[in-house]
Amino acid sequence: MPHKGKGIRLSAFRGSGSKLNRAIFEALAFKGPLTVYEIYKYIRKKTIFRRKLYSVINRRVKGLVRKGYLSCVGRRKTKAGFMAPVYALTSKAYLAILLYELNLEELLEKLSEAEAMQLMAFLLSLNMSVFRHCAV
Repeated sequence: MPHKGKGIRLSAFRGSGSKLNRAIFEALAFKGPLTVYEIYKYIRKKTIFRRKLYSVINRRVKGLVRKGYLSCVGRRKTKAGFMAPVYALTSKAYLAILLYELNLEELLEKLSEAEAMQLMAFLLSLNMSVFRHCAV
């Protein structure tokens, strides 16, 4: 399946669950912090997810929490009377969305020399050197 974003193909947006992950991110980005049931209701409005089960969305939300894309920001009383966790996107999720939509060619064209040096210094500080595999 070809990559449909403009930028970096991240694990959150690859594989069989990529469309559902994007839908969860969309729900939380547009609606703010939500319970799993509220996410489920938002996603079920989309034609391609009309038959998606609550349990599938619940598992996916829990997986995104484990990976650090979502966090529990509180609890809300439901109509059934119990306290349900409320989830929100983390900075890591917003960064993943930006990187997925980012056009790297456009970024390089818009960066000043100073900004390029700062970005390169940051990436090198993460030990992401392009020269690390070369023999010296």
